[in-house]
Amino acid sequence: MKFGFGATAEKNGIPRIDRIFPTAAIPGGEITIHGSGFTSRLGPRPVVRFGEAEGALSLVSSNRLIVRVPENPTGNSLQVVQSDNESQPFPVSVAFQIADNLHPVANPVVDSSGNIYVTFSGPRGQRVPVSLYKIASNYSVKPYVTSLINPTGLALGPNGDLFVSCRHDGTIHRVTPDGRSQQWIEGMGVATGIAFDRVGNLFVGDRSGTIFKISPEREIFVFATLEPSVAAYHLVFHPSGELFVSGPTTSSYDRVYRITQGGEVHVFYRGLGRPQGMAFDRESNLYIAASLGGRRGIVRVSPDGRAEHVLNGPALVGLALLPSGRAIVAANSALFTLDWDVHGLPLPG
Repeated sequence: MKFGFGATAEKNGIPRIDRIFPTAAIPGGEITIHGSGFTSRLGPRPVVRFGEAEGALSLVSSNRLIVRVPENPTGNSLQVVQSDNESQPFPVSVAFQIADNLHPVANPVVDSSGNIYVTFSGPRGQRVPVSLYKIASNYSVKPYVTSLINPTGLALGPNGDLFVSCRHDGTIHRVTPDGRSQQWIEGMGVATGIAFDRVGNLFVGDRSGTIFKISPEREIFVFATLEPSVAAYHLVFHPSGELFVSGPTTSSYDRVYRITQGGEVHVFYRGLGRPQGMAFDRESNLYIAASLGGRRGIVRVSPDGRAEHVLNGPALVGLALLPSGRAIVAANSALFTLDWDVHGLPLPG
C-alpha cells in the first residue's frame, strides 16, 4: 500500500518530511529536516539517506532532524528511514566536488566557454608551484599560471582576458589565453578583490581602505574609501552599475556596501559574519559567502535587504552563478558545483 504525506502515513509509522532548511548544501554542510514520525518508542535511530549515501545525524527528535551531508551523496533527494518505513523522497540540491588541493580566497570565475579559473593563493609572500588552475567544462584540472605570488582576486575583462590581483605586492596582471601573465599595473596597496564595470574600467579593492578605479588607458583614480578589512575586499557590480563591496573586519556584524557610480558609499546590509565572495542573480538578489545567525554558507540578500541562508557549508569563500542555473562554489581548499534554481547574469567574453 502506498502512503502519502497525510494522516494515514503517520498512523502507520511512515516518517513524513514537510520541509528542509536550507534547501542546498555542500558535503559537510548541515540540513535541518522538519516533519513528523522520525522516531518511535521501540524503533532504532532514524537514518537519512542522500540517494545511497547516509548522512550523520547531530540532532534527533520526532519532528526535527539535523543531518550532515555525506562526502559522496548520490541523487538529488533525501529520505528519512525509520525501521522498515521510508519517507517519500524530498528534493535537495547537493553539490559535488570537482577539484581539491586548491587555495581560493575569493570567487572563481567562469568564461563564456565554461572554463573555470581558480587560484592557489598560498601563504603570505610565498611562491607556490602553480598560481592559477584552469578547469575545463568536463572538469579536467590543469595548471594555468605559475609565476604569481599570492594571487587573490580574479575578473574577466570586456574582451575575455583574465585579470588577477596579487595582494603580496599590489600588482594586477593580465593573463593571455595560453597562460602567460604580464604585469598590467602596480601600486594598488594590498590588492584583493577586482571587478570590471560595463565600459571597461577596472575597480581594485586595497584592503587597507581604498577602492581604486583604473581606466582602460590605465589612469588611476581613488573611487571610494571604506573601513579597512582584516582579510580582503570582495567586489561585484549590480546590473544597474553600482558597485557592491564586502570586507571582513573583526566584527561578527559586518557590512556589505553599495557604492554609487559617483562614488557615494552606502550600507546595503549589516549583520553578516565574515562576508566574502559575492554574485548577483538575474533578479538582482545578492548571494554572499558568509555566516548568518551562526550558520556558514551562502546567504541571499534580496534587493530590499532581506537576508536568508540558502546553502550550508563550511569554509566557503566565494561563488560563481551561471546563467544556466549551475553554480560553482569555492571553499578554502576545494571547488564544488551544483544544479540550483538560481540563474546568474550573462558571462563576459
